[in-house]
Amino acid sequence: MAFKFEDLRVWKLSIELSAEVNSLVKSFPSEEKFVLATQIQRAADSVALNIAEGSTGQSTPEFKKFLGYSVRSAIEVVSCLYLGKKRSIIGDEDFSKLYYAYEDLIKKIQALKNSI
Repeated sequence: MAFKFEDLRVWKLSIELSAEVNSLVKSFPSEEKFVLATQIQRAADSVALNIAEGSTGQSTPEFKKFLGYSVRSAIEVVSCLYLGKKRSIIGDEDFSKLYYAYEDLIKKIQALKNSI
């Protein structure tokens, strides 16, 4: 692999979760396509993008800063999940599945951050 981030498990997991979010938002009603759907997708994508950006050619403090950004984006996804559930556009099963997956991802990103 050519880039450091491609070997990171947290990056790989964030890519998988972003794809799951993308599948979920395809079922959102049309009035949410440019509101909550775009917000949650951007946040999900941002997790992976910040991990990648921080890992390549950056100092350790800079990488830690970008890992912090990725955690913030993951928290934003969780908040969007709550909004979608409250608006009755995300069901309990999808909510729980993604909620716990992002909880796990956040813990893994924080563990990586603490280990470097």
